[in-house]
Amino acid sequence: MNYTDPEFPVFFSIFFIIYYSCRSAGLQIAALVLASLLFYSWNAPWLVTLLLLTWAITTITSYAVLKMNSDSVRRRIVTFGVLLNLSILCVFKYKSLIPMQYFAGSPFSSIILLPLPIGISFYTFHGISLLVDVYRGKAISSHFSAATTPKKYAASSLLYLVFFPQLIAGPIVKARYFIPQIGLKRFSDIPWYMACNTLITGFFLKMVIADNLSAITFWIQYPYFEWKSPPELAALLYGYSFQIFADFAGYSLIAIGLAALLGYRLPDNFNFPYSARSISDFWRRWHISLSSWLRDYLYIPLGGNRHGTWRTNFNLMTVMVLGGLWHGAAWSFALWGLWHGIGLVLERPFLSHTNAFAASRIGIALRIILVFNFVTIGWLFFKLQNFSEALLYLRTMITPNPYVTSRLTLLLIAMFGLPVIIYHVIGAKRFILSSTSSRLIKGAMLFLVVTASGPAVEFIYFQF
Repeated sequence: MNYTDPEFPVFFSIFFIIYYSCRSAGLQIAALVLASLLFYSWNAPWLVTLLLLTWAITTITSYAVLKMNSDSVRRRIVTFGVLLNLSILCVFKYKSLIPMQYFAGSPFSSIILLPLPIGISFYTFHGISLLVDVYRGKAISSHFSAATTPKKYAASSLLYLVFFPQLIAGPIVKARYFIPQIGLKRFSDIPWYMACNTLITGFFLKMVIADNLSAITFWIQYPYFEWKSPPELAALLYGYSFQIFADFAGYSLIAIGLAALLGYRLPDNFNFPYSARSISDFWRRWHISLSSWLRDYLYIPLGGNRHGTWRTNFNLMTVMVLGGLWHGAAWSFALWGLWHGIGLVLERPFLSHTNAFAASRIGIALRIILVFNFVTIGWLFFKLQNFSEALLYLRTMITPNPYVTSRLTLLLIAMFGLPVIIYHVIGAKRFILSSTSSRLIKGAMLFLVVTASGPAVEFIYFQF
């Protein structure tokens, strides 16, 4: 089910009434788990089987880690659990990277034909977070202890993995952040103002900005872009940059707002990333939950920046390439990660030697523009998953041709891109709007959601 589907408001309204009619934590958890499974399996019931298999593996191994006293045994169990989770992810997500003939006649031939399960990357990372956080004993001990019963543990771990606001496309919530929140939720504690503002902004970004831009950036696909002029191709690429932000940030805000209505707090996933002054600053602002997950569970265990420049650069490149592959089973995603890894490595010497010009207003503005353009070019490898097509697009964009630039395309991209720019300017400058101005803006956004939404398009990150 999609948040923008017409049946979702009906689904959520009915569940919301049932949820707050439950007078015990156990009943609320059960209702939330059942609703989450229904939400996930709405269009493809078979997906629940794989999700529950992941839950069973994660629960059994992490509970064994919780109960064991020997650190060496606990380490072996958590390693086994992590490898099982990654094996499932690799089989279902990265099978396309291996030529099909290698699977002919093998027991895996039928699995290879199965479609990619929605959200598998997200709930796999949640499972790994649970395993590692239980092993490390971080914050999770306030909810779990050696005396925790298997029933309570299984119920809590199941809710953590299937919680529907963040199940399909995040934010990626660490176990130590989510599990201590599990408990009875009261209707009187709902942060209505925050939840409604967040939901309106999220639906506006998704339905008005991203969905309308999707009808325009369609022309980035091969071979259509070959018949566009260089200025129009550049504008389309900027349009996609605005679109992917509005699409994913919109989803994250909707997830945060829905979770707040249910009494749970999810971490912020975007912090005005297009106002970043460096590539590293961008990754502190873009898809924050993934960036922090990769830092905590991959970059730091690899050694982080503790073993000299060359090892730090290797760790950065490794993390970014793997982070790129996490997004999809195509080598273009690895190249997209490599693009950002190269940017992180090249900028490191300059970040430690800032001068007066770089710190001035003009210098900061130039840095923001440079980073935004670097990121925007990188989105081409994200959009066109065939590397040769991405190179052809770049070559066509810088080569003069006789095609006429569509003024309507430029106008529409500017019109739908402007709100994204204003959103970042307000956020970067920390403007505080009066309550009257805030209400008028939110009212206008809600009006546009109802009257000016684009064609319904699936969230971009659903494919991951």
